[in-house]
Amino acid sequence: MKPFPQDLILETIDLKSKPLADFDGKVLLIVNTASECGFTGQYQGLVQLYKAYHQQEFSVLGFPCDQFGHQEPNSNVQIQQFCQSTYQVDFPMFSKTEVNGSDTHPLFVWLKEAAPGVMGTQRIKWNFTKFLVSRDRTRVHRYASTTTPEQIANELELELQS
Repeated sequence: MKPFPQDLILETIDLKSKPLADFDGKVLLIVNTASECGFTGQYQGLVQLYKAYHQQEFSVLGFPCDQFGHQEPNSNVQIQQFCQSTYQVDFPMFSKTEVNGSDTHPLFVWLKEAAPGVMGTQRIKWNFTKFLVSRDRTRVHRYASTTTPEQIANELELELQS
């Protein structure tokens, strides 16, 4: 597995620079999100996980993506307003991101190589694909869109204990 790209500078949803290294030592749940998807309700579960575990060096990182059925057509400002007003999202959100194709964000290149999908595919199939990344960045678990945040809680607790 290639080294974790901790030297990356991410762009937050409000267009500020945020070094990925700011999350060193934390267990991460990285999710490609969308506001108009059948899985959008998972924001609620992501918020619950974040509230329950963020004091234990855990963070959810949300990356809106419009590559699946044009289900994230909104601007960063609109996405942020929607997430805060509808789901009270208080975990870090980042600007719209490509997760597949020639413009794939480097973080998602690493995630897909570290945790390939079914039959070794590196392509992300849909919105709300989740990657649970260990504190030391040596373990990455990939979860399909259909896996709810609540279903990840047990594995998250194990990662937090290691």
